[in-house]
Amino acid sequence: MKKALLASAAALVMIPMASQAQSLQYPGFFAGVEAGGNYMFQTGVNGGASGGSQIYPTIGYSFGGMVGYDFVGPRIAIEGLYNNSKATVSGGPVPAYGATKDEIAVMANFYYDFNAGGTWVPYIGAGAGIAFEKNSALNQQDNSTVFAYQGIVGIGYNIDPTWRVNLEGRYLGTTNPNFQGGSFQNNNIIAMLQLQMKFGAPTMAVAAPPAPAAPQAPSFMVFFDWDRSDLSGQALTTIRQAAGSYKTKGSARITATGHTDKSGPDDYNMALSLRRANTVKDALVREGVPAGVISVVGRGEQQPLVATADGVREPQNRRVEIVVQ
Repeated sequence: MKKALLASAAALVMIPMASQAQSLQYPGFFAGVEAGGNYMFQTGVNGGASGGSQIYPTIGYSFGGMVGYDFVGPRIAIEGLYNNSKATVSGGPVPAYGATKDEIAVMANFYYDFNAGGTWVPYIGAGAGIAFEKNSALNQQDNSTVFAYQGIVGIGYNIDPTWRVNLEGRYLGTTNPNFQGGSFQNNNIIAMLQLQMKFGAPTMAVAAPPAPAAPQAPSFMVFFDWDRSDLSGQALTTIRQAAGSYKTKGSARITATGHTDKSGPDDYNMALSLRRANTVKDALVREGVPAGVISVVGRGEQQPLVATADGVREPQNRRVEIVVQ
């Protein structure tokens, strides 16, 4: 049932969610804090007492926080952001003077993570909401409530399944706020550093070591890369050892049992485990073991060597166990 629900969610967003689920990122709620710097583009004042003046901003500061939900690929968040910047206004009907812009934005953001669940996670995003503007100059204050929108590009670093650091750049714009009886264009770039914490990230339970094989039934284990059934050099060495054990016995049977991790659908994993077991059988035959004494079994993800949450890519569970008896 759980996999069916995940598959339905993937279809809705047209993203193969199951293929993205990895060990450093899990679906769940997150919260974070952020801080950085901002710069408003130079612009002019339209109308009012300062009409015709130019606004020359300096670099300001930004900070805020967010809460959201990570679907492992797509993420959504509600963000509260404060921006402060100062500027010089000159070239108009009055002598040059200083001005301050205080901006509080409440944004609904959507992100998409590339390489979701990996260590380094590039991402893009967009958001929309409202901003409360307070523009102060010459002992006067103008307040505006304006529509706000932003585009985001960044890269995240998954420290572990709970903690993540993001470095991102943004373009933030609003409809024109009020200033001195007129208005101005409000276009900004922001550089932001974020720290996020995931709530309820599952921990991987470690299974007890497998019981030692009985002396009369030597066993060998061959491991595979994710979603692969080809053999590495180390795997071929292990298979030659298993073939040697068979030849030493003189008369025996071999069982090759294939397994997968829990990062894919049940039916796909069952077929993959059989492909892995048959690949090992073919290699044993090339080492001189008669095909008729080899039995092939596929277990899919049913008997993990290391217990994990559903969707986790665990290398020790991608294996074929060879038993000579």
